[in-house]
Amino acid sequence: MTTANREAFLAALHVGVLAVADDSGGAPVAVPVWYRYEPGGDVVMSLGTDGVKTHLLAASARATLCAQQEDLPYAFVSVDGPVRIDAPDEEERARLASRYLGELAPRYLEATASEQTVTVRLTPERWRTQDYAQLPDF
Repeated sequence: MTTANREAFLAALHVGVLAVADDSGGAPVAVPVWYRYEPGGDVVMSLGTDGVKTHLLAASARATLCAQQEDLPYAFVSVDGPVRIDAPDEEERARLASRYLGELAPRYLEATASEQTVTVRLTPERWRTQDYAQLPDF
């Protein structure tokens, strides 16, 4: 994919799979996450403070996020790089809920208002991509 294509793909609505090293030496932990990306920026997520993935992110300070298109023609974008864990950002949390839930976002935000969260930012350093629509004669 071109830079513009991969950034547009990552910015589109997909559930991402966040992968982070297991600090006990086991296999990486890979979990689905909601995320937001604007071309040229960081991948932004809101995660629970007590979750395994948040603790592993704090320990490793690096992660990979993969987004895929599950219908033909298949495509994916995977980015990895350093992560930064910031204080909770309720505006960001609301933006993510609206992105993934639409009109149900207010109900979700109300139901989860007591959850402690942090804002995680992954800065893409390395990109891996594939777009099967770009294959000749496919």
